[in-house]
Amino acid sequence: MLNNSNIFYKKKILIYGLGKSGLSVFKFLKKDNEITKHDDKIKVDSKKITKTKFDYIIISPGIDINKCNLSKFLKNNSKKIYTDLDIFYNHHKENNKITITGTNGKSTTAKILYDVLNDQKTDVRLVGNIGNPVLLEKNVTNKTVFVIEASSYQLEYSKLFKSNISLILNISPDHLERHKTIKKYVSAKFKLIKNQSKKDLAILNTKNFYIKRELKSKNFLPKIIKIKNNIDDFFLKKINNEYFNTEGNKENLKFILEVAKILKIKKDSLVKTLKRFKGLKYRQEIIFQSNKLTIINDSKATTFSSSASL
Repeated sequence: MLNNSNIFYKKKILIYGLGKSGLSVFKFLKKDNEITKHDDKIKVDSKKITKTKFDYIIISPGIDINKCNLSKFLKNNSKKIYTDLDIFYNHHKENNKITITGTNGKSTTAKILYDVLNDQKTDVRLVGNIGNPVLLEKNVTNKTVFVIEASSYQLEYSKLFKSNISLILNISPDHLERHKTIKKYVSAKFKLIKNQSKKDLAILNTKNFYIKRELKSKNFLPKIIKIKNNIDDFFLKKINNEYFNTEGNKENLKFILEVAKILKIKKDSLVKTLKRFKGLKYRQEIIFQSNKLTIINDSKATTFSSSASL
């Protein structure tokens, strides 16, 4: 879907990092641009790359500009660095986007929300850090709604990307080997809110220490919606799904309820979807249960706080 404000058209572009994200960018841009691909795992003449004047550098989430082979080159050209999220936004500005970030629960919340919207017969796509590159989506119309899971790695280098509804589920220290400090990690997450306008909405757990502190230290344009402290017991009984008995999944559910309210989804319809939700593989997945023993596979967890939310 090409629009008149497409800045990634007939340009000289370097794609740095050739994982899923980088290859999706190449496939999306190769027809209309002069593309150079680079990955630290591939032996190439790096001097030739550093002497080339690129219009844009599209960096994959896994690239750390402080540790990669072309670190100095990237730092000297930081204003030219963009991400696949930026390219996506540039091409699909008019589409509704609901973006989820946070330390724990991103994938689960994104999948629940996708299921909810899909059951409403919405043309909805589940993309981003959950493993589906956003630029590979086909047959996108103006009515297509995107549910996007965004990591701090993706948000850190993005410049254009903006979401209509943004969710920050929680923040606890994570990925500090990349971000170096908790302050930089929080800033990367809050880029999602910082880029929003007054017309947009941000749903936050304002009781979370790091979220609360960031809100106090800066002013943000979107309307801030605070998630409720508790979920009605009667509503939980109607859902009758043991998956939502854990504290972590109750927190995820609070965000779903706020989005459902914004989108005016009827509670009876919502309950039907939530009753069926079985969770994602390797994320608090119950693989055996008896009267005496429950075995949970939580091998996708990246932090202790993630598993502790059980």
